[in-house]
Amino acid sequence: MTVLFALVAVAFAAFAAVRGFGLERGWPLVPALAYTPYVLGGALLAATAAGLLRRRVPLAVLVAAAAVLAVAVVPRAVPFGISGAGGPELRVMSLNALGGGARTADVVGLVRDRGVTVLALQEVTPDALDALSAAGLNDLLPHTVDHSAPGVHGSSVHAAFPLTDLGDVAEGAGAFAMPRASMEVPGYSFPVEVVSVHPLPPLSPETMDGWRGGLRALPGPEDTGAAENGDPRHRAGLRILAGDFNATLDHAELRRVLDAGYVSAGTVHGQGLEPTWPVGGGLPGVTIDHVLVDGSMGVGSFEVVEVAGSDHRAVLARVTLPEAR
Repeated sequence: MTVLFALVAVAFAAFAAVRGFGLERGWPLVPALAYTPYVLGGALLAATAAGLLRRRVPLAVLVAAAAVLAVAVVPRAVPFGISGAGGPELRVMSLNALGGGARTADVVGLVRDRGVTVLALQEVTPDALDALSAAGLNDLLPHTVDHSAPGVHGSSVHAAFPLTDLGDVAEGAGAFAMPRASMEVPGYSFPVEVVSVHPLPPLSPETMDGWRGGLRALPGPEDTGAAENGDPRHRAGLRILAGDFNATLDHAELRRVLDAGYVSAGTVHGQGLEPTWPVGGGLPGVTIDHVLVDGSMGVGSFEVVEVAGSDHRAVLARVTLPEAR
């Protein structure tokens, strides 16, 4: 029994060290880190058992491991931050449409009922966009940056306000589309950029480079991404990243994106552990769909909603722009 507890304690301590120091490299460590909240629960149960059976050294190691994991996980369930920033309000929604399989009526109904003004779709096909348009999406959000494609590779951005296509931040052969759009908000002095995010999933050793490269290609909050010849479309402004990041806040690569100056809308309202994938699958739910906003923005509300036909839940955030820049 002592040997068993020692092995368990070492395993939890190793996991806590990998998470605490951001040491996950390659497969299967990267996908395993997505389940850190569940590992925290397991560490607490193991520590309780070690305490009851008076295995003092394993108990000390397990308590230390649980403490490290708790520091990483618990803050996501605690509301913080400002609810408004004084400027215009945007209602942002993101959904992975599962290769265009998400039910058209549900998507359009959510946009209508929640008053969505910015919609980021991933895994959207040309046929799915045609169906959404026929169901009234273009009446609600008449401006579109369309990078749709057959299968799971396409993404798009839709808005109530004029959009300019700034290209695609995705890099490398086989990468999923990640369109970047500049939006002119009426009465606001600066453009607001929106990126529909969808790096490759870290499902095998072969996709790890694409996963890492997709997250590292995401622009910082005030990275103008100036194009050649001084393209005026790239004036400095604010940026929103919304989509299926295929990463949780337990991944060092996503924390690097946040460290550039973004805030997770879900964590602002203490909903950073709300599972978004998979819906109806055999795996425990993890939080891989996010809305990340410039740190100067306010987040008035955050919501996770199931959509028929998709294995992802939609994420919705009510965001206010700063009053002055």
